[in-house]
Amino acid sequence: MTTLPPALRLATAGTADAVHIEITGDLDYDNAEYLLAEVTEQLGARPGLRDLHLHCAGVANVDSMGLSILLMIGRRTAETGTRLHLDDRPPNLERLLDLTGTLEYFTGAAAPDADPAPDGAL
Repeated sequence: MTTLPPALRLATAGTADAVHIEITGDLDYDNAEYLLAEVTEQLGARPGLRDLHLHCAGVANVDSMGLSILLMIGRRTAETGTRLHLDDRPPNLERLLDLTGTLEYFTGAAAPDADPAPDGAL
């Protein structure tokens, strides 16, 4: 078992086709790589994994490293054909994703107050 820094706790439960990881604490420079390691382990152990749910309600601080790790997780799940769900996002994470233009990448939907692009525009 991996010993995590006190500022991060991960609780993982899953089946052959779905994994839920509850994140409590900071996703930052000091801790974010532990989430990536856990996700990588779960993807490797479950080749038929369809859904990966990251439960983010307990996420406190997220810095650029935390966002980078989430993007890496997004790429790794896409490579394996696994749907990534960022569930129960707290306002600070929601705001970071919106400000960095990654909310739509993770959710498939634009921010509620975003102006839609004209037809045919990207």
